[in-house]
Order: sequence, then C-alpha cells, then structure tokens
Amino acid sequence: MMKNDDVLILGSGIAALQLSSLLNKDLNVRILTKEKMRTANSYLAQGGIAAAVGTDDHPSKHVADTLEAGRYHNNREAVEEIINAAPGLIKFIAEQGSVFDKNQNGELLLGMEGAHSEKRIVHGGGDATGKNMVEFLITTLKDNITIEENVFAYELLLNAEKRCIGVKAKMPDGTIKNYYSRNTILATGGCGQLFTYTSNAHTVSGDGIAMAYIAGAEVTDMEFIQFHPTLLYLNGETKGLISEAVRGEGAILVTEDGTRIMEGVHPQKDLAPRHVVSQKIYEYLKNGHNVFLDIRNIENFSQRFPSITAICDENGLQLSDGKIPVAPGSHFLMGGIKTDLSGRTSINGLYAIGEAACTGLHGANRLASNSLLEGLYMGEKLSSWLNTAVNEDYPRLEAARPYTPYEKVSLPTKQEIKNSMMERVGIVRNEVNLKKQKTWLDTFNIHQIDDLKAYSFDEMTKIFMLVIASLITDSALKRTESRGGHFRSDYPMEDDQHWLKKSIIHKNSWGMGSNHEHVETALAT
Repeated sequence: MMKNDDVLILGSGIAALQLSSLLNKDLNVRILTKEKMRTANSYLAQGGIAAAVGTDDHPSKHVADTLEAGRYHNNREAVEEIINAAPGLIKFIAEQGSVFDKNQNGELLLGMEGAHSEKRIVHGGGDATGKNMVEFLITTLKDNITIEENVFAYELLLNAEKRCIGVKAKMPDGTIKNYYSRNTILATGGCGQLFTYTSNAHTVSGDGIAMAYIAGAEVTDMEFIQFHPTLLYLNGETKGLISEAVRGEGAILVTEDGTRIMEGVHPQKDLAPRHVVSQKIYEYLKNGHNVFLDIRNIENFSQRFPSITAICDENGLQLSDGKIPVAPGSHFLMGGIKTDLSGRTSINGLYAIGEAACTGLHGANRLASNSLLEGLYMGEKLSSWLNTAVNEDYPRLEAARPYTPYEKVSLPTKQEIKNSMMERVGIVRNEVNLKKQKTWLDTFNIHQIDDLKAYSFDEMTKIFMLVIASLITDSALKRTESRGGHFRSDYPMEDDQHWLKKSIIHKNSWGMGSNHEHVETALAT
C-alpha cells in the first residue's frame, strides 16, 4: 500500500512553489496540477511585488496604503504582519538569484502603481515578474517533491472526525484515484473565469474554493472581486493584461477624442484605486465610448514593457499610434477560504494559501502587487508550521455518507455562466439583477448532486463555477452598501454604521448547493 503523503499541494502558483521549496527534505511532498506546472495566474503576473525597501519608504506607509485601498475592511493584524515581512522576503530572494531588475549600482529598481504613496514595486524582466519568480522557485524544488500534471482533483476526502485526509481526483483516462495526505493544501487560485472578460489563466475557475465549501470549510468575502481596469480590448474581446505599472510610468486614460476620463474623479486621477478606475471605464464603455491608454509619455516603452509589447504585436496592434484600447475585466478575488496567517482553515488537516485563501490582507480591494507578496509570505509561514508539525498517520477510512442514485443535472454552457455573471454580478450591481441571477442559478439544482465521478472534466468545472457564482451572488445581495470591489448602484455609498469590519461567512452543512451564511465582525479593528 502506498504511503500517505506528508504534504499534498493542489496548484502550482507562487504560493504553492514557495511552500514546496521551503519544506524539509525529509517530508514526502506531492504537487497536483489541473494542467501544466506553468499554467497559473502567477506566471502571468506582470506588475511586481510590493515592499517598502526604498530609502524614503517605510512599512507603515505601505500598511496605510493597503488599508486605504481595502476600504478598512482588512484584518489589520494580517496587514501589519505581512507588510512588515515584505522587505525581508524580497532581500532573501534577491540574494538567491537574479530574479529582480536592478540599476547599474546593483540597487533594486522600484516602480509606482495605483494607490501606492511611494515607489515600492519590485519587478523582474520588466513586466515579467511572475514568470521570473515561478521559474526561480521551480529551480529550488528538491527531489522529495513529486509533480503530477493533468490531474483534476474534485473532492476533499474527510474521515469520520471530519479531518481532511486527502483528495479524490479524476485522471486523464477517466479513472478515479484517491490521494491520501496528512496535510492537504489548496493553492488553486481565484475564480476569474466566472466572468466574460478576465486577465486570469483559463484554468482559474474557483475549483479549490468550491471543493472546500462543499466539504464544509468556511468561505468569506466572496462579494469582493477586483476588476482590473486595463485589459487589451480588441474586437469585443480581451486579449491580455496591460499592467497597472503602465499608468505608474505615466500613461493616461482617454476616450477616442482625447478626453481624460479620470480628471476630477479622484485625487490620484489615473492612479486611483482599481475599483474607481474600473467603474469609470465601464461607465464610458456602456455609454458607447472607446477608452484607450495613451502611452506617448513613456520613453522606451517596448524595453520597459516587453511582455505587453509582445501581446500587442501578437494581436496586430501598432504601438506606434501611442494608444492601447482597454476594458476592465475580472482580475483578483479578495475573498476565499477563510484562514489564519498560517493557512489553517476551519477543517483540520486542510490549509489554503494564495488567492484561494482569505487572510484579511486585501480587505475589500487589493492594493496593486500585494498578491505575489501574500503568496510568498503564506508559503513561508505554512512551511514553518508544517516543518515543525507532528505528522501522525491517520486512517484512510473516509466518512460514510448516504448515497442516493440520481440523474445527471443539466448544466449551462461556460459562456452562459460567464456572460450572466458579467452582466448581473460584474462591476456594477443592483438588487434586481442580483435576484435575477440568483433565480437563474437556482434552476440548475446543483444541490441534488451527491457524487461528481460521473461527470466529465468540463462538467465538473461548470458545477464548481455554479457553486462559486452562487456564493458571489448571495454575498453581493446580502451586502447592502458599496465598498472596494463591491459596487451596488442602489447602495452607492459605504455604510460604516452597519457594515464596517463585518464579513459574510458561508458554510455548507449538507448537500452540494446548500448555503448557510452568517455575518461576523472581523477579528481585528
């Protein structure tokens, strides 16, 4: 009989790889990926990693910017701990290899991004920071780590004590395989593919969060979704991310006639927090205008932003015109599986890190380039926990559960889910559209599903998308205010009296689609 893994990791982004690279060599570690190792949002990340390493900067400034961007919904303890750790994390990596861009004196080059008060964005390869980091971390993986690609994990295995003891997965040939582990880590990313327009990798559809919710883990803050203001937008489709660093270097958002759309909207104009910029671009697009990034102020654009230049070239856009057509799309989920700062969830033996987790760092809206930072921090913190944990064996016996034969439910297409979410639960929300979406989602009866093994990869993905769509819609309907990435046109103002520091917690107590929610005050004020 195969030994239990000590650590089983689902996902291959920066949080997963940071964790893997720092685990003790005597631990048996297995990484499962839905597709390939490099198919992850982290690999696509352009902007960089935020850290107060400049001579005029200080972590207290970074904390203040994070709280402001998060509209004070953040867990302040998490913010302070992660932000204060940032300079040390950057220094450690910089000493290990040539990951970050430096000047001729060997000093880190620092960029500016929206809602930051100082230049503090450490980047690599110009606008290929995520790729640089992932490739670097892959080189640090030790031989105690087994990697299996193209494995679709679809169910968490729980024993009679409700402890997570591994996952159930479907293999490429359709066979079912159980992976048993003393410690199971979800590092599966967010849920960007629930919306028509997104910067996310095509695999990022909320699988890990849905699995955790179905198993009974607490999930929180699902209404807070960041829409990146500037995705390359051609012929009605988004083609890739245009980093916020472009505006940090001086690009200006304009209409076809040159009108500057952020004038008079926010004191930081084009560098306003992302939800403000996204809402304004969306408003102009809905009114029939086109919106562009005017990049004529940026010298040597192709050298500073080689990845963006390549995306534009691949799509036939001539940068010599000096304008890049843009539209907002889903980019980052601030919510997710509720965890502490070591990644522990409400289920014993189950952990979550990276975008799949909600530590409270981001609050209602993530500050630019804080996400790779969080992944590095959580990977390191969880490695410390697991390296010193007592790894006892647990019986492989899964908890018995009733089984009732059923017919497979009919499912919508992925595009129908995406379009309905974008239109009704996207950048601008209201009660009428949210209730309409809730009614539509309820028609698919996913609560009737008892076992996913009869479903294909594609069908499983759609079921998980429907679970996540329901959580987002329910949360957005419940929060009767606007805050950060959650904007209600019928409740356009922040309501500190009723909602400040309060989170909506979802916990599934029975059935695939059951949704029990409550509101709880945040841990830290």
